[in-house]
Amino acid sequence: MSTKKQKGKRTYIGGQAVLEGVMMRGKTSYATAVRDPEGNIQVESRRLSTSKGMRIASKIPLVRGVVNFVSSLVTGSKILMRSAEVYGDEGEPSRFEKWCEKKLHVNVMSLVSFLATLLGILLAVGLFIVLPIFLADLLVDSGDWLVKYSVGYNLIQGCIRLIIFILYIVAITAMRDIRRVFMYHGAEHKTITCFEKGMELTPENAKTCSRIHDRCGTTFLFLVMAVSIVVFSIVNWVCDEYLDFYRFGKVVNFLIQFGVKILFLPLVAGISYEVLKLLAKSQSKILLPIKAPGFALQKLTTREPSDDMLEVAIAAFKKVYEMDADASVKETDFTVSKTVKKYTEELKALFAQNGIDESDAEWLVSIKTGVARSELEQTDRMLVPSRVRELDKIAGERLTGKPLWYILGDTEFYGCKIKVDERVLIPRPETELLTEQVLRTAEQGNKVLDLCTGSGCIAIALAKEGKDKELTVTASDVSADALALAQENAKANGADVKFIESDLLDGVRGKFNIIVCNPPYVKSGDMQGLQREVRFEPKAALDGGEDGLDFYRRLAKDAPRHLVKGGMLFMECGEGQAQEIVKLFKKFDYTMVSRDYNDVERFVRAVL
Repeated sequence: MSTKKQKGKRTYIGGQAVLEGVMMRGKTSYATAVRDPEGNIQVESRRLSTSKGMRIASKIPLVRGVVNFVSSLVTGSKILMRSAEVYGDEGEPSRFEKWCEKKLHVNVMSLVSFLATLLGILLAVGLFIVLPIFLADLLVDSGDWLVKYSVGYNLIQGCIRLIIFILYIVAITAMRDIRRVFMYHGAEHKTITCFEKGMELTPENAKTCSRIHDRCGTTFLFLVMAVSIVVFSIVNWVCDEYLDFYRFGKVVNFLIQFGVKILFLPLVAGISYEVLKLLAKSQSKILLPIKAPGFALQKLTTREPSDDMLEVAIAAFKKVYEMDADASVKETDFTVSKTVKKYTEELKALFAQNGIDESDAEWLVSIKTGVARSELEQTDRMLVPSRVRELDKIAGERLTGKPLWYILGDTEFYGCKIKVDERVLIPRPETELLTEQVLRTAEQGNKVLDLCTGSGCIAIALAKEGKDKELTVTASDVSADALALAQENAKANGADVKFIESDLLDGVRGKFNIIVCNPPYVKSGDMQGLQREVRFEPKAALDGGEDGLDFYRRLAKDAPRHLVKGGMLFMECGEGQAQEIVKLFKKFDYTMVSRDYNDVERFVRAVL
């Protein structure tokens, strides 16, 4: 076990236990570390943003205690809700929630969080202010052995509060989740103590440290109860002696007491905070009797943590320590579990904002989760954080403009899985129509040549689907890199295709019944205006010359030498090019044009 020590030092970093984790707060930032359902530690960190007025108030004695208490209450409630999200417990928004958000511009979950905090405050007021007043009045009235509103009377209230607090802690400890929170509370204390002792921050070292700490919120609560006895005794005496408020009936007296306690509660909190700071600065044994009650209560609100809990607390401490030391350290976010439906909706919205087709979001989620694209909007299947991170990484690449299929590494074409990367064009859906035309026209034993094969998608589909017709398929491309990938795809799909390296028909020998070609047809002047996704694809496979027809002219000249009588040439072309291409093939017996899914003249067939 490592026990490497440095010089002991105090730290301003404090913490709070949350669901399956710990939040640590420093001077300029805070960090929350949580162990997610897959057992991984996730850390979310934020820079503290405080107004000038808050910064001034946080330096004024008495006032700073109230400011820090309120700030901790608000921040702590948010972090508790946030840590719960890591487990995907949000559920799907109801129709009412959606209606409220759309019509009233109200986030129901935020409203529920606010109401839960408000109800918590009301419960605390009821348990620790209203109930002690009521019970103390009963004891004084029945015994009549104390002067009402004296130190003794307020001491009774203080003791009742302490008893209620202890009973409350004991009661909630029966809940398994609360016991784990108390264990994380212990991990938080041990981690801070380990650092203050100058020991290396490791679970082994932290385990040897005490789970009791001078600056604990539990001690603060005890001090609030103790200080309130003194403050309320003085206030009650002043009110009774000089203002004679308590000459009224029991109900009015009760309301006056309640109002006085609420009014002076900030003063009590401010004094308690200053006392806590003073006690924390000294380790003198003389102060031990004052600290002892708070330490005893900490025995209830902390438990011995496991090593993995200490790892979480250490991760939070190190992150906030790093951020406080270096203002350039960036904030980090949790990756929370989400339903497939919610993730798809969020990703579609993100892609739409960045000018990316929403269908890419659907394909991405569908392929990586195995959920049919048509079912994405209905399924409540949960995505664990690691899967969300995986999808986020792919989405991040897509946002750079890189085509989705290059990122995924393959695509579907006519029932075949085709590997694609920057060496080849990504097969388009309309090219499947070109393949279908060839298959419908091909006869038994035909020899077929696929020019500009690229990924080999057309040749592979023809070889597989044309098996019953015993088609002989040859594919060529000018790019050796493209041919290497095409051969890899043919092998993976079990397709019998002969590959040759050739600049269109220059290196081809023999004649064929059918030649099919999807050549480059983008005008050179239009290359710069292409969508950013297309710019990732090989330029040689796109640029068709000044008018986009260079390759069709070459085909019109050279194809007749490589076609048998009655042979056919099938070509794909760009929008608005078909009729110009038809003019180039006057030597052929006849030509015909067909349209794609969008009713665009996309294909030209020339028969020799």
